[in-house]
Amino acid sequence: MSRNPHPEVDVPRPLPLGVLTRGALRGLARDGLPRWRRNAAAFTSMTALAATSLVPGPALAEPLADPCALTRTEAHHSEGADTWNSSYVRPTRPLDAVMVFLSFPDSTPTTTPAELTGDYFPATSRFFERASYGRFTVRPHPQRAWIQMPHPSTSYAIQRDWNATDRAAYLRDALAVSDPQVDFSRYDVVYFVADPDAPGVDSDATKVVNLDAPLRADGKDIRRVVTVFEKHPPDRLVLAHETGHVFDLPDLYHRPEDGKGDWDTYVGDWDLMGSQFGLAPDLFGWHKWRLGWLEPNQVACVRGSGTTRLTLEPLGAGPPAGSAGSAGSA
Repeated sequence: MSRNPHPEVDVPRPLPLGVLTRGALRGLARDGLPRWRRNAAAFTSMTALAATSLVPGPALAEPLADPCALTRTEAHHSEGADTWNSSYVRPTRPLDAVMVFLSFPDSTPTTTPAELTGDYFPATSRFFERASYGRFTVRPHPQRAWIQMPHPSTSYAIQRDWNATDRAAYLRDALAVSDPQVDFSRYDVVYFVADPDAPGVDSDATKVVNLDAPLRADGKDIRRVVTVFEKHPPDRLVLAHETGHVFDLPDLYHRPEDGKGDWDTYVGDWDLMGSQFGLAPDLFGWHKWRLGWLEPNQVACVRGSGTTRLTLEPLGAGPPAGSAGSAGSA
C-alpha cells in the first residue's frame, strides 16, 4: 500500500548494505505486527536491511542458492531470501502490464486515459530499468477509452482500510466490464485505474490486492490486482511502489496509530518501499539481491565474531559487465 503525506546507497562488493543488528530488527517492527522469529534473528550478521511484513502467505518453492540467506518466515511479504514465493512473478524478464481505466455513472471524467497513462509511464518503467541495471522493465499496455462500472463510485465504499466485501464487489465488477474488451491472458500485471475525480474515490485506497481465491478471465488466474485511485497528477513514483508489492516486497514505512506521527521513522527515503517521495529513491541492495538483479558473488555473509574487512562499491555499480544474471524468470 502506498502512503500519502501528510542518493544513491552504498552497497558492498561483496556486501549489499551495513550489518543488521538485533536492535535494528526490533526497531523495524511496525503497526503491532509480529516481530522476527528467533531463528530468523540468528541470521542478523547478514549484511542487508530487512523488515517485518504483513499477513500469512502461501507455500514457498524455488530455493535460492546462497547458504547464508535470511530464512523466510510464514509472514506474507517476508524479507527472507532463502526461497522465492512462486505465487509471485519474479522480475527478471520484461513484464507486460495492462492499464484498465474505470469510470462511474455518478461522474464524468475530466481527464483522459492518455493523460493518466502519462502520469505513470515512462516514469515507472524507467525506475525499474535503472534499479535493475537494465535487467527488468514494465511494458505498459494502456486501454484507450474509459470503461464504465455498473454502480456509482460511492456504492463501493472505497477507502484505505477497505471492507473486504466492498472491495471484492469492486474487483468483480471491474473484471466483468473490462473482460469483453481486454484479453487478460496476455498480461503479467493488472492495473485497474479509477476516475480520480469520481466522488467516491479515495486516493489512500491505492494498493495491491492479493486474492486468496483468484479471479479468472481468458483462461488465466489473476491472483493480484493493483487498484489505482490516485489524484491527477499522482504522488511521485506511487505506481513503482505498488508494483514492488507485485514482486513480493513489503511496505517499509511506519504507519502511526493516531495518524499524526512520522511515517519515515524507520526507512524513509532509503528505499522506495519506505517512501515514494524520496529525493533519490531506489531499492535496497537486499531487495535487488532478492529480486535477482545482483550476482551471488556480490553478496558476502559475515559469520562469527571478530573483525571483517570488506571493500564497498556504490549500489549503482550493479553486476559486473557481461554478467548473465543470477536468477531465471518465474
